[in-house]
Amino acid sequence: MTSTKPYSVPRRLLPAAVTITALLASGLVTAGPAEAAETPLSQGRPAYPFTSAPTPTTTPTVPPGGTFVVAAAGDIAERCTASSSSCVHPKTAAQVRAMNPEYVLTMGDNQYSDGRLSDYQKYYDKTWGAFKSKTRPVPGNHETYDPAGAYAGYKGYFGSLATPQGKTYYSYDRGNWHFIALDSNNFNQPAQINWLKADLAANTRGCVAAYWHHPLFSSGEHGNAPVSRPVWKILYDARADLVLNGHDHHYERFAPQNPDAQADPNGMVEILGGMGGASPYRIQNVQPNSQKRLANTYGVLKLNLAPAAFSWQLIGTDGAVKDTGPTYACH
Repeated sequence: MTSTKPYSVPRRLLPAAVTITALLASGLVTAGPAEAAETPLSQGRPAYPFTSAPTPTTTPTVPPGGTFVVAAAGDIAERCTASSSSCVHPKTAAQVRAMNPEYVLTMGDNQYSDGRLSDYQKYYDKTWGAFKSKTRPVPGNHETYDPAGAYAGYKGYFGSLATPQGKTYYSYDRGNWHFIALDSNNFNQPAQINWLKADLAANTRGCVAAYWHHPLFSSGEHGNAPVSRPVWKILYDARADLVLNGHDHHYERFAPQNPDAQADPNGMVEILGGMGGASPYRIQNVQPNSQKRLANTYGVLKLNLAPAAFSWQLIGTDGAVKDTGPTYACH
């Protein structure tokens, strides 16, 4: 397909220490009030105290065309509360609170172990529920295990946020970014695949990020999920930029690659962020193009999204930066 993206530029890796000002000077980014300060994209945010029932935060004002922050994680709420020192999802929620992001993306398995509405209300809601109004969720396999029916608790808790366009998959825009939220439990059904093709054909934004639960590439215990390969190919052919997944409970980032696991400067960057609070998994079989892997590390992805570029950090439960990804220009 012929790209109509207004900010389309060849994919290339930018220096890790690139700043918003440097991006402005390069011509990759359109200036906005948020770019007034010389702030490295790799700069972290401090942690703040967090309680089991935090007050909702106000959605930050981001100028059209400006840079904004998105928080993301999957595999989040075990059946525990802040009263237990070993309970992690209150601690990862504290980092989301500190980021005050534009959106919160959950990459499935948001509530363990069966995604029941009563568990969502008792556990997830007491921590990550503070950001419910700005959350853009997708379901994982555990959301299908609900005795009340697949997705019953997930839809009951999130309401229209779970199905804003009438399905468990949807898309939305922010500035020059197009976000695609997919349901990887149903990648074998033509309806979602046909919808995705039509959605991408209609997109006019310059940067595309897609997220779902089951990763095509993973060095963890679950390993690669071939069910995601057709979706990867569709996104790759449309010159999408970023893929976010969960399912395996570790952190991993990959260099740009194509659906056949070949390094490709025009390929997509995959980040696996399944460390939102569920028990960690081991690294078992390191995949091609895997650049960084962290097991036994809980945290939240802090995505820095500029009009024509993106970078990210993994923020641990102690508020420290555990990893800083490269900065990439959008296609």
